[in-house]
Amino acid sequence: MTDTEALKHKFWKALDDSPFVFLQQDSEPGTAVPMTAQLDKDANHAIWFFGRRSSALARGGAVTATFAGKGHEMFARFSGVLSEEPSRERLDQFWGKPVEAWYPQGKQDPELILLRMDLGQAEIWNSDLGFLDTARMLFGFDMLDEAKQEHTETML
Repeated sequence: MTDTEALKHKFWKALDDSPFVFLQQDSEPGTAVPMTAQLDKDANHAIWFFGRRSSALARGGAVTATFAGKGHEMFARFSGVLSEEPSRERLDQFWGKPVEAWYPQGKQDPELILLRMDLGQAEIWNSDLGFLDTARMLFGFDMLDEAKQEHTETML
């Protein structure tokens, strides 16, 4: 049986190590763009993104993010609802030189918007099967049972 909590923990660590996702509005798949997730280890069920007010994502609404971890050992697809984050403290918390590089007028840039994604359903795949499972796969052994143990559908 899948250990959902262990896979969720591994997912959050992988996202922290490489916080890049492809984010799109569910109603308009053509809005998909790479974004950098801003994580707060004390926040439950939310992540944040800096964006531009003129972007399609600034309209908010139902969104889906897809994620591939470093080394392709973790994959995820998760849904949520995007909205503008009104908290100036949150903006200050996540602000830094990498963000500033995209907003020439700094925190006062009229295009700057901080978006909050309230998380919903997720599907997580762990492809880090380890040495023994990798060897079994290379010798042609059936891997379906192992793969099922490394996959879960859950709420984030």
